[in-house]
Amino acid sequence: MELTATDYRRPVLDPTTVFDRSGPLEDPLTDEVLQVVEAQLGHKLPTAYVDLARRHNGGSFARDAHPAPSPTSWAEEHIGVDILAAIGHTAPFSLCGELGSAFWVAEWGYPDIGIYIADCPSAGHDMIALDYRSPGSPTVVHVDQERDYQITALAPDFETFVTGLVYESTYEFDK
Repeated sequence: MELTATDYRRPVLDPTTVFDRSGPLEDPLTDEVLQVVEAQLGHKLPTAYVDLARRHNGGSFARDAHPAPSPTSWAEEHIGVDILAAIGHTAPFSLCGELGSAFWVAEWGYPDIGIYIADCPSAGHDMIALDYRSPGSPTVVHVDQERDYQITALAPDFETFVTGLVYESTYEFDK
């Protein structure tokens, strides 16, 4: 789906500012793949995530931190973020891939609260998830394995989470 200047939906995220230059993890998302992934995950994905994946499907974030309302195992006032999972099943770090959302629940014991969408620099010791426990659109949360899987709300929705990303260099490293 090509977005044009006449597309009057909510503003979409710009992949040239969201991702670094390392390239996407999978081909652009198609309707067919989206349908299969959502059926396998049992949840409808946020529109902003889907729109982004139609243009750049997963990859390393350009901005590598997000403010946190309370201390985490990573830092006192923020979390580190690394890679956004592709919406698909062929790349290892895609939502339904070998290291996808189900892997984190089954192999690492992460709570089954929704969909794990982003990895952090801790190599699996904390993750970013879409939290579907409440009705309506999923919130974005940080799940900290090092703190007994503590769940911390980061943003009310996917788009707000991504637009809230900052460069970790803006923080004095406090770990």
